[in-house]
Amino acid sequence: MRQKSIGAVVVSNGMMQIEVSTHERDVLLRGLRYVRSSIMLQLREPEKDDIYDRSMDLDEIQMLCQRLESTDPQLAAGL
Repeated sequence: MRQKSIGAVVVSNGMMQIEVSTHERDVLLRGLRYVRSSIMLQLREPEKDDIYDRSMDLDEIQMLCQRLESTDPQLAAGL
């Protein structure tokens, strides 16, 4: 079962597939890096849950960045 939503295809397993240009991918990567920097620079009292949540957020952002970077044809070609 597939549903269309705002130019994206949603597959029944909860995954969403979208097509983006190289420029749009670069914009997304810049945004993710900005969010990662923001999380790393947050000032707060360290609590066990906060440290875990922060680490999970940073890991998730890193994985998304890696997935987007792996779609770069120049990187894939080793250029």
